[in-house]
Amino acid sequence: MASNFTAVYDACVLYPAPLRDLLMRLALKDLFRAKWTDEIHDEWIRNLLLKRPDIKPEQLDRTRQLMNKSVRDCLVEGYEDLIPSIQLPDVDDRHVVAAAITSNADVIVTFNLKDFPPKQLSQYNLEAQHPDDFIFNLLDLSPMLVVQAAAQQRASLKNPKKNVDEYLDTLLNQGLTQTVGILKQWRSMI
Repeated sequence: MASNFTAVYDACVLYPAPLRDLLMRLALKDLFRAKWTDEIHDEWIRNLLLKRPDIKPEQLDRTRQLMNKSVRDCLVEGYEDLIPSIQLPDVDDRHVVAAAITSNADVIVTFNLKDFPPKQLSQYNLEAQHPDDFIFNLLDLSPMLVVQAAAQQRASLKNPKKNVDEYLDTLLNQGLTQTVGILKQWRSMI
């Protein structure tokens, strides 16, 4: 049975494929409820296409469809009316908070912590967490399920395949230093 703890993924954590893949695999473990919006999808896809013109939009549309299909009740809708009332340093991030409020989320998983100040989020009983902190906390709660997700992700890598050290280096490159520190203790299972 899924936890009631709810996390909204900001676009910046969905942009890099290795992190997006791990966050999706974790969402499928039912440790929490993962949420996002079509607007969040549009943002990470738009930014990725700008950086990587070699990727076809159809490929990313397929990724979007698979994400939406794989994680039950992931899409947040009906949040738009809240956007104007939300005060943040960057007005372009208000839609993320509005989605979090609408979905009764506990946390926004983001690299952009400065854009989600605790003072503004606390009025909505929300917290912003770096993905490393988020996954590290999941490791504390249920290490075996997180290790399983990591092992499944590594096993899925085909082009190229990665040994455990190469896989953990990939996670380090995603900024997951605490997470990798713990996963190294479980290397024989990854």
